[in-house]
Amino acid sequence: MMRLKRKTLFFVLLVLYCILAIGAISVGAANIKPCEVFMEILKYIPIIGKHIDTVPSDTNFLIVFMVRMPRIIMASIVGMGLAVVGTSFQSLFKNPMADPYVLGISGGAALGAALAITVHLPAAPFAFIGAVTTTIMVYLIVQVRSKTATIYLLLVGSAIGFLTSALISIIMVFNQEHASRIIFWMMGSFNASSWENIYITAPVVFVGTMIISFLYRDLNLMLVGEETAKSLGVETEKLKKGVIIIASMMIAVCVSFSGIIGFVGFLVPHMARIIVGPNNKVLIPFSALGGAIFLLLSDTLGRTIAAPGELPVGAVTALIGSPYFIYLLIKMKRRSG
Repeated sequence: MMRLKRKTLFFVLLVLYCILAIGAISVGAANIKPCEVFMEILKYIPIIGKHIDTVPSDTNFLIVFMVRMPRIIMASIVGMGLAVVGTSFQSLFKNPMADPYVLGISGGAALGAALAITVHLPAAPFAFIGAVTTTIMVYLIVQVRSKTATIYLLLVGSAIGFLTSALISIIMVFNQEHASRIIFWMMGSFNASSWENIYITAPVVFVGTMIISFLYRDLNLMLVGEETAKSLGVETEKLKKGVIIIASMMIAVCVSFSGIIGFVGFLVPHMARIIVGPNNKVLIPFSALGGAIFLLLSDTLGRTIAAPGELPVGAVTALIGSPYFIYLLIKMKRRSG
């Protein structure tokens, strides 16, 4: 009965996502009716498209498929990736405060992007290099006798984050003409999304999500404790290294094309856990879908509330996530007290 309820809920959320996606495509500077968006999409689906008898519109095609759909898909993919990584990190570190950026990866990406912007180069490749470099640095620092000292990961990640933040501030002081662009990139945006970016991001996020999903049993045991997991046959060192490497690649590629978007990987897994429980077999797919919905909704709000301008999506997610973060801290304090 419980399994049936979860499947029904997942289907309802999937339908909600589809409705939200069509609604997000329909709103903007040039309004297109949701029914027109739906018909435009159906026209390009094999077999079904042959039976759609509508007058072709080059304008609608360009708006739907070349401008808005890449943005909607990219927001969904990034939301999915960040939520899945957040779920895996919270289980791996046994820390409810863990999020995708605990390893300082976002700081490395931001530093790489800031350097690229100051010399008029594309930010995404340098952001990716910065993120990967930071991950390697953190990983090497926490290695103790060929073991990944999980307890130090958060501390080292924070220290790297402070260091990169200081370096970015120095860069902006000496390159004030680029400061606003650097800040806007750091606050997150899908304004420059394209199909080319999706072709790079989607495989990494989908494959990474599948691999992490297959590790749900080991992640469940890690929640009980590392020693207990070891006694039950989990190769904890291999698990930690594998999850960290996979998650880091997912974060690096997401941050490279979207900037730093906080609270998705922290908030969504918590909300999903409240609804479906802590079992990662169920939690990971629900978090993936929830992340896609949450970030798509945040991006749509960001580009419609301030129209014809645009609010950085990171600012919208922070406005939603910060109150919940404070609530969680208060709740944890009451429990410990």
